[in-house]
Amino acid sequence: MQLTVKDVTKLLNISEKTIYRWLKQGSLPAYQVGNQYRFNKAELLEWATSRRLGVSVDLFRENSEEAGQSKGLAEALSAGGIHYRIEGGDKEAVLGTVVDLMKLPREVDRNFLLQVLLAREAIASTAVGDGIAIPHVRNPIVLHVTEPMVSLCFLEKAIDFGSLDGRPVNCLFTLVSPTVKSHLHLLSRIAFALRDGDFRRLILKQGGRNEIFAEIARVEAGLDQSKISSKADRSA
Repeated sequence: MQLTVKDVTKLLNISEKTIYRWLKQGSLPAYQVGNQYRFNKAELLEWATSRRLGVSVDLFRENSEEAGQSKGLAEALSAGGIHYRIEGGDKEAVLGTVVDLMKLPREVDRNFLLQVLLAREAIASTAVGDGIAIPHVRNPIVLHVTEPMVSLCFLEKAIDFGSLDGRPVNCLFTLVSPTVKSHLHLLSRIAFALRDGDFRRLILKQGGRNEIFAEIARVEAGLDQSKISSKADRSA
């Protein structure tokens, strides 16, 4: 989804002056079309999450058609699994182990998936602070998977992930999806969940599977309720 400068001012709760300053500094991901700027919603969401900006909840919402066609985070995490004590001394080794663990269709080339995950990291780290990262590919369509999945992996040893806060990463939400819409849907759900203090603390202490699924159910219920409330406000 492409956004305008005016859209971004509302989603990030900042002025156009600040946006143009960030654009001039080259820190805000954008595409220039003629004399105008356009923003990719997924990239904006990643950027805001990595900087832990206080943003409008609208950034995490999808329209009803997208939401209806996409799995929730709990369902995607059930497909991808929660894994503990993942070994590896660097980013490539850890991501290689994660890819091997994922329940992917037989026809998926796991080495290719690893390479595109590493290519995405080479563009910009997917670390979002506090020792958490959200590895994913830049273009989900190339993966040839049949369903979206999220694999939550807790590492045996924290590794350098190039995080903005300088902290090594010991928790990965690895996201794989068959379409751009499902990719954005799940990325939004993960980012929204990580804004929740109780959920984030549970992840940081590497809570048990049942605890994590219970917290995700609570967080997603809150997001879905906010959509209903927002729709009701617009109808009033």
